[in-house]
Amino acid sequence: MGVPVLGCILLLVVSINPSSSYESPNTDGFFVYDFFEKMGVVGFNSSSDYNASTPVCSWQGVSCDDGNLVLSLVASNSGLSGPIPDNTIGKLSNLRALNLSGNRITALPSDFGSLSKLQSLNLSDNLISGPLINMNIVNFGSLEIIDLSGNNFSGMIPDFVALRHLRVLKLGRNMFESIFPLGIPTFQSLVVLDLSSNRLNETLPRGFSTAFPKLESLNLACNAIEGRDTDFSGMKSLRYLNVSGNLLRGPVMNFFNEMLQVVDLSRNRLYGHISREQSNSSHSWSHLVSLDLSENELSGEIQHNLSVAPKLRYLSLAGNGFNRQDFPRVEGLLGLELLNLSKTNLVGRIPDEISQLNNLKSIDLSDNRLNGSIPGLSVENLETLDLSRNELRGEIPKMIVQKLHSMKLFNFSYNNLTFCANGFTKETMGRAFIGYTDSCPIAANPELFRRKPSEHKGMVKLTLAFTLSMMFLLLGLVFLAFGCRRRRSKSWAVKQASYNEGRQISGPGPFSFETDSTTWVADVKQATSVPVVIFEKPLLNVTFADLLSATSNFDRGTLLAEGKFGPVYRGFLPGGVQVAVKVLVHGSTLTDHEAARELEYLGRIKHPNLVPLTGYCLAGDQRIAIYDYMENGNLHSLLHDLPLGVNLTEDWSTDTWEDDCAGGNGRIRDVGPSGPLMTWRFHHRIALGTARALAFLHHGCFPSIIHRDVKASSVYLDYNLEPRLSDFGLAKVFGNELDEEIARGWPGYLPPEFSEPGNQIPTAKSDVYCFGVVLFELMTGKKPVGDEYPEEEASNLVSWVRAAVRKGRGKSIVDPKIRETGPEEQMEEALKIGYLCTADHPMKRPSMQQVVGLLKDIEPVVK
Repeated sequence: MGVPVLGCILLLVVSINPSSSYESPNTDGFFVYDFFEKMGVVGFNSSSDYNASTPVCSWQGVSCDDGNLVLSLVASNSGLSGPIPDNTIGKLSNLRALNLSGNRITALPSDFGSLSKLQSLNLSDNLISGPLINMNIVNFGSLEIIDLSGNNFSGMIPDFVALRHLRVLKLGRNMFESIFPLGIPTFQSLVVLDLSSNRLNETLPRGFSTAFPKLESLNLACNAIEGRDTDFSGMKSLRYLNVSGNLLRGPVMNFFNEMLQVVDLSRNRLYGHISREQSNSSHSWSHLVSLDLSENELSGEIQHNLSVAPKLRYLSLAGNGFNRQDFPRVEGLLGLELLNLSKTNLVGRIPDEISQLNNLKSIDLSDNRLNGSIPGLSVENLETLDLSRNELRGEIPKMIVQKLHSMKLFNFSYNNLTFCANGFTKETMGRAFIGYTDSCPIAANPELFRRKPSEHKGMVKLTLAFTLSMMFLLLGLVFLAFGCRRRRSKSWAVKQASYNEGRQISGPGPFSFETDSTTWVADVKQATSVPVVIFEKPLLNVTFADLLSATSNFDRGTLLAEGKFGPVYRGFLPGGVQVAVKVLVHGSTLTDHEAARELEYLGRIKHPNLVPLTGYCLAGDQRIAIYDYMENGNLHSLLHDLPLGVNLTEDWSTDTWEDDCAGGNGRIRDVGPSGPLMTWRFHHRIALGTARALAFLHHGCFPSIIHRDVKASSVYLDYNLEPRLSDFGLAKVFGNELDEEIARGWPGYLPPEFSEPGNQIPTAKSDVYCFGVVLFELMTGKKPVGDEYPEEEASNLVSWVRAAVRKGRGKSIVDPKIRETGPEEQMEEALKIGYLCTADHPMKRPSMQQVVGLLKDIEPVVK
């Protein structure tokens, strides 16, 4: 009796252990089962993709041959986390295709190099780090497809010359710093190459354009690739080209060939007259579907007759230095869906023929000098319309007015249009009709009133009343400023020089400039003799006199912000380049030579999520930093200062401020209440981009840079609504002058250790704490201090959120505006990351590299 009972027990044990039942040891099925089991995703649930009670070869994503050898393994977005163990998938010697994308894998097994028959490898969107050369991929001679994008690989991109069959190579969104150390070989089979969003900061190797005879798609966007006269015309098969967001210089036509369909050359330093060069070029635009040349240095005239590109659907030429010209002929572009000609120096009327373009979804003609009336537009598909900052007159066509309620974005601000509001909220009127009054015309440009005060008697009375009101207001401000100045315990370089609006900018100094709460002085004898250094344009002759002219002598009307480092002014440099000019008003302990060296160093620091320093000026005792102007404002304004849906273009409410670099160039920003700004996905993107910027400063710079002033108003949104961290490294320009003020910090952002005597030195961990506060703001919509914190006895945001997370109530405090736009579990995870960052003890806080990894673990999903 004993033997039969023992046999039954053994049979029962075997039946309970699926791996023993279906998969014999040292078989492919056993290795796959062992892989999923050790990665924690195998279950006995019949609804599971990896059901332990069924043979591995029957699992979804697993393909086997007749001998049960695994040929293909697909486990994308399967919740795999951590390093891949040895003796699992590395033992699948016959594997042809492996797809583990969209997981949280951190490292590959040591036996990964045994997959010598692999033809397709996709490990994109994981957390794998380190040099790519350690993977020995170059020894996989059969590989045709490699996709490692969205990881943390760094160092050099290895030479793939041994992979003779390679057709697709995607290495975007990593941290690679250089390309092909052995020089560019000839890739006879490569069709797709994506190296976008890395840290490539060198010139392209010689012969780059001729090395890929079959290349059809090339994406180098969002790096810092340099080079003059780079020539891509040798890529005869190229159909898709994206080199946006780099530092490339040279004639724009060097990038074109006959077969191109999609071209994005935006945000570089390319020049040329496209109308003249296109007519002289042997390459036509007959195949072009999408063309983005925005934010370069193009001049001359726009191609007057754009019918040379009859297939165009997307066209952006915004932000170039074109000559003053009439509106180009676009009536032949019947398939056009997006048209962006903002800041292209257009004058005259918008032609009536534009109404023939029935497919238009987005039109941006802002910041020109267009006049006359708005023509009738085809509104059937229209979603966004920006005609702001022109000289348009008359009524807004009825068909457009009727469409406004269903459009994503519209803006008619700063014109002289007649439109009596009916059915629009106050917030909408404040966003789309800036400068309006309570009666028609409400979209009136204030400049027109100042130029023609006598057109109507009523306007004379209005102007007189306005003038008297402003006089009393200014007198009040003068007395207030005088009283405040007498109470100041410390003054920086205030020189009693009278301010005269009619003074000569080249006359004797000093110049004294006042804002609402500051006075700063430039002790300059001859303004035209003080140079302004522009890093990317060393031959541009700009002086302090140009800065005076650009900012209207640093007039209050051009003031954007005031903060710890000093006032920020908006200005236009020669050539129409819009900039933000930050005057570093505190006295510096550095000499001019030392300050210039620090500023030159900061100018070389480039990252997609940092606002680059584009130039500087040493004017007397003052150090002046010049940045790109950020059109979409800062995070503090987005979260706290403005009504939902208000355009941020003119709001720089606090101190400070530049790419998914490859996307959205030249498109009109959708900042409406139903737009993408108030979504979990967008807030996650801001958090991740800001974290990447800090991680780069801490771990990617040598010596590392401590920001010292991380806050919501230091995070700006660039032209593509990508987060850009500003003001990095400025504290070093002051030497030791700001140590005491930095130690005081900003209310709500002060790390606990700063309250201890003798422990007030900023560190990477204090930056992490401040980032945690910003993350709390993003997730709750609350201010760091002075807000309402319900259900908790808390005096600030950090203590409120930390108490809620400890009690498991994280979901309840998520901002209601984003709560319904994604899984609450992911938002709660973000709060937990902020909880780690704001730990009381600095040693308990993660590094910013770890924070980046944790945020990448959360994959935003739109409900």
